[in-house]
Amino acid sequence: MLYKKKLPLFIFLVPGLLLMVLFLYKPFIENIINSFYDMTSVVKMPGQEWKFIGLENYKRLFQDTKVRIAILNSFKMMILSVVFQVGIAFLLAVLVSRINKGQHIFRTVYFFPIVISASAIGLLFKLFYNYNGGMLNQIMIALGKEPINWLSTSKAFSMISIPIIWSYVGFYFVIILTGLNAISDELYEAASIDGCSNFKQVFYITIPMVRGVMCSCITLAVTGALKVFDLPWVIVPKGAPQGVTHFLGTYMYEQTFTISNIDYGSTIAFVIVIFGVIVSKIVSVLIKPDKNL
Repeated sequence: MLYKKKLPLFIFLVPGLLLMVLFLYKPFIENIINSFYDMTSVVKMPGQEWKFIGLENYKRLFQDTKVRIAILNSFKMMILSVVFQVGIAFLLAVLVSRINKGQHIFRTVYFFPIVISASAIGLLFKLFYNYNGGMLNQIMIALGKEPINWLSTSKAFSMISIPIIWSYVGFYFVIILTGLNAISDELYEAASIDGCSNFKQVFYITIPMVRGVMCSCITLAVTGALKVFDLPWVIVPKGAPQGVTHFLGTYMYEQTFTISNIDYGSTIAFVIVIFGVIVSKIVSVLIKPDKNL
């Protein structure tokens, strides 16, 4: 066995476990408890009592139209993340993997958006979409066309989706490219000798060999869509316009920290966790890395 003495393992594992319990599991359990009370403050002060309201917050959740919008937007973002984030990342990774010299340059360029603060990216795109003097409308005026309200009710979700998708393509690109580099060149050489075209090599060699990596990327993309918050909140705070750009994360934040409806925010947060567990389980069942193609 690799480790004959187990004591050193526990010495290093226990502190991490304690931190997980203290800063993750304990607050999560408290959050569930808070969803059953009418909270008047973030922390219960000495002598203060919160009214027990049972499932009222959950009943309200099913009747809240903004929650339906947030759930729908989150599920639409899941589809967009898988199709465009992972899809574009795979395409770029395949193209870059064929380059022998200068590959590190493309790695850096495509990964660069990940190292930029989400707030900075949000402010950047907010300036792009600005009706008065925004870059996109300056281009429209230069082309002799009328300015467009890029963040109108009909266009807002699409405009918000663009920076979200763009900012994470590089993340999946690096993961997939690492998986592609692990494939032996001898497989491609043998396929070329047998007359297999580049397209067929991708379909019959590349995709099966990186199936496990692709499954991991799809799982991360789907679960990550449920946690979308920073970019939409910076570009269109409070789900503007008219709440059509709300995601579960932004609506939870608005209820908890803007409206100070802490117990209802706790309910939404618990629903986000439940959705995350269910969705990740469904994805793991439908897409198995070891499944034969």
